[in-house]
Amino acid sequence: MTIPLDPDITPPGTGRFRDAGGLPADRWRAIRGEEKLVATHCCFCGVQCGMYLRVHDGKVFGVEPRDHDINRMRLCPKGLNAYQQVNHPDRLTAPLFRKSRADDLRPVSWEQALDVTAEHIQRIQAEHGRDAFGMLGGASLFTEKTYLVGKFARVALRTRHVDYNGRLCMVSAAGANKLSFGIDRAGNPFADCLLSDCLLIAGSNVGECFPVMTQYLWGARDRGAKLIVVDPRETSIARTADLHVALRPGTDAAFFNAVLHVVVSEGLTDEAFLAEHTTGWDEVRAAAAECPPERAAEICGIPAEQVTQVARMFAAANRAMAWHARGIEHHTQGVENCLTVINLCVATGNLGKPGAGYGTITGQGNGQGGREHGQKSDMLPGGRSISDPVHRMQVADIWGIDVDDLPQAGTSMMEMVHQMRRGEIRGLFGMCNNPFVSLPNYAVVKEGYDKLDFHAQCDFFLSETAANAHLVLPVTSWAEDDGVMANAEARVVRHRKAQEPLPGVRTDTWVLCELARRLGVGDKFDYAGSEQVFEELRIASRGTVNDYYGITYARLDETGGIAWPCPSLDHPGTPRLFEDGRTYHADGKVHMQAVRWHPPADPYDDEFPITLTTGRTVAHFLSGNQTRRLGGLVEQTPRPWVEVHPSHGFSNGDAVTVVTRRGAATFPALVTEAIRPDTVFVPYHWPYPVAANELTIDALDPRSKIPEYKVCACRIEAATAVTPVPAPPMPPGREPYADTQRSRGEPLPPTSSQGRGTSQP
Repeated sequence: MTIPLDPDITPPGTGRFRDAGGLPADRWRAIRGEEKLVATHCCFCGVQCGMYLRVHDGKVFGVEPRDHDINRMRLCPKGLNAYQQVNHPDRLTAPLFRKSRADDLRPVSWEQALDVTAEHIQRIQAEHGRDAFGMLGGASLFTEKTYLVGKFARVALRTRHVDYNGRLCMVSAAGANKLSFGIDRAGNPFADCLLSDCLLIAGSNVGECFPVMTQYLWGARDRGAKLIVVDPRETSIARTADLHVALRPGTDAAFFNAVLHVVVSEGLTDEAFLAEHTTGWDEVRAAAAECPPERAAEICGIPAEQVTQVARMFAAANRAMAWHARGIEHHTQGVENCLTVINLCVATGNLGKPGAGYGTITGQGNGQGGREHGQKSDMLPGGRSISDPVHRMQVADIWGIDVDDLPQAGTSMMEMVHQMRRGEIRGLFGMCNNPFVSLPNYAVVKEGYDKLDFHAQCDFFLSETAANAHLVLPVTSWAEDDGVMANAEARVVRHRKAQEPLPGVRTDTWVLCELARRLGVGDKFDYAGSEQVFEELRIASRGTVNDYYGITYARLDETGGIAWPCPSLDHPGTPRLFEDGRTYHADGKVHMQAVRWHPPADPYDDEFPITLTTGRTVAHFLSGNQTRRLGGLVEQTPRPWVEVHPSHGFSNGDAVTVVTRRGAATFPALVTEAIRPDTVFVPYHWPYPVAANELTIDALDPRSKIPEYKVCACRIEAATAVTPVPAPPMPPGREPYADTQRSRGEPLPPTSSQGRGTSQP
């Protein structure tokens, strides 16, 4: 039943918002009896908010906030709409196959789909070698599945070529953490923000990318904490800060070295802490001495006095914390940018104490857990190194294989694309990723994938990448299976199955086990379900830095989440690291690393004088394959735009073409003083021909191999019309659910980067 809206009291646009997805996607009635609430967590970002999924007659039909101590009843727009994915009309419910990309995808049976996959794997490896077949996983998979991705690649495929889309997210922070601390995770829980006297947020648009984390910042502000934001854009969080440093993209290392320069020169370091708990301080101090505020001001395009203000505010606080995200990590100097933030915290003694420390904010729901247990190209379960002979022997024993059969380290996700282009990788099996939208330099990515002899992709919606594949396997959404994720605090939380998989859909675990059986190693993949996989993961991580042994499903049910390392069943977990002053290096010290700034990879010249930077918006997530199908989110933010400073002479809605050395795309202008005059911003959740990643450069950090999404040289030009947003892909003969797409054709930008208000026509 449609309830009429009173035009005297209802803001304009409410009717369209409701009709486009405000009600459940298949128009069920909202009033139900015998409803069941299933306690679980959101599928989206690394905050991992607790929620209840509402279930009736075995189907998820709604969501309620949950008073979990992560989010305290709060959900963001994505969390409120996430349930609509589960029974969405666009869901894939049958395997799709074609022999050639010149043919249409057509439904086939599961038996045929799996047999075809196994045949192609065996053929390609027989003709070109085992490493000619690769595998790519994802950091939105449950941790059990990420463990299986790594094991399947090494044991069933016996290929070294396995990586995951977390390579595009957290690996710079991971590299810096391992170098400095010998462990890869945030040092403090979110709740420590409430105890801090000064919070520094670098390269993180918290209000849009991690909205519910904002409560911790506001709680700190309520008790008088200072807030410093380092970001080229005046984001919603930056607008409220005591200090907003709008530095030029790609200059973070110079800025933080200069801040440390002031801390040292004004005698604000904690010399006792440095003497007792660190190595490398002399080299770090010497590097900082080379970058006084005046030099940083020239490099960063900011006033020199801002450098001094940040240094004094942070170092003078009794307890200070720094958090950062992709803004400083998506660079060819990403690892080193993170190291400069760590150096600032360590030099001021802000480590391992309530309200004092260092944290990295993971983007994907399992961005933390997804990089811990083996799907990364150089890693084995428990954060072990695949190059370490002892680690290799330990894992080979657990998996019941000969250590000589365990492949060596592979290459990163973007490097694998170049290997596809060269014919070194001829086949690929992808799970939970959408590189056609998420990888930089789209033309190169498309060329690489098009050269594959065989490509299979698992997903629950037909992504742009899956639509280009030879075989598509329909797998479960997060609400149709059990599993765990580790949030940005390294807190392991329990996701609970709320309904049975849709008819024709299988779990990722079942798919990998069935393929392993066809490849002759079914005995190594004999799992009844997620909990059995988790039990093996516990054993595989035992005694490592990333120790999950003391975590069980039952304990997670009792506690609501446990932070690793947790080495025994009576261990409470480790919410805060370094409380005893020791790191996870053998000597127990922080290994400080000297950093010197270098320019970004894409050079500026008269043809390309402006910086393009990219990022997320509150209504969408990563490649948009999930959120671009949810009506309320499409209504809020129907299309990408380009943020430009008023000095360029454009008006809101003008068609503006952004041109880089790799391509061009035309967007409506969002004219705002919240961005630097020498910088433009485009959100990246949409595909070609409105893809930000058609424009970005595929230059990589030499350590982490993360692409430099956050800075490339461009120019902007007036155009006559904006490029239309394409509809989400669908199998032949099907159209996207119309009620969720009716606002997709909007030619105008939102009124702000947060999307359109309900009063906007």
